Amino acid sequence: MPEGAAFWRAVDWGAPWLAPYAELAMSAVQRLEQGDSVADALNLAAGPVRFVPQSELPGGEAYEAFIRRTGRVPTRDKLHDLFNGLVWLRFPALKQRLNELHAAQIAAEGVCPARGPLRDALTLFDENGAWWQAPAELVQALQRRDWHALFVSRRASWPQARLTLVGHALLEKLVQPRKAITAHLWESPDEVGVAASITESSWSAKPFLPLPVLGVPGWWPANRNAGFYGDADVFRAARG
Repeated sequence: MPEGAAFWRAVDWGAPWLAPYAELAMSAVQRLEQGDSVADALNLAAGPVRFVPQSELPGGEAYEAFIRRTGRVPTRDKLHDLFNGLVWLRFPALKQRLNELHAAQIAAEGVCPARGPLRDALTLFDENGAWWQAPAELVQALQRRDWHALFVSRRASWPQARLTLVGHALLEKLVQPRKAITAHLWESPDEVGVAASITESSWSAKPFLPLPVLGVPGWWPANRNAGFYGDADVFRAARG
């Protein structure tokens, strides 16, 4: 495989941000260990899409349009595509909604050099997004970029929050954790809620909240020390 033999072994599948995917990942990894391609390893059960080799994507056809037309996801033997497939398997309604809107924009406007505001937002969330549901005091602290309130003085409220990472590039970056890795958050109680909320009017301005994910209590040992949040290059003040 292009990324080297057994690239999936570099992943800490027990990392807290991978908890939603752990069971699916173990099944896929077993098949990878047996020599399956990533596409074959992801075809674990019947679902809204099937995973196929990247070579099945016809030249000149947009990736998103092909998925919408065929129900097949072109997949390379790469960690990036393994994570993409796991998100498809775990959160199909969300991925279908992202794909539906991409394909509709392509059908209406064609494939342009610039994607436009909606497709930019869809791509950003697909690659780097997360949704969360949290107590109001945490949401308001993040909106203010009040990192001390969010992570230190209101730390006891975090068990009431639910944060789910769905950006496959974000998951890939976290294989080598760095303090600066930041998710783009959308508030929603669940997958269905976030999928239903995605409209051109609501998303074209990219109304996401930035969250350095290793600041989440329980997700990284170093953040037990309040000084972890004093890095102004990562935990930045609000603009303006």
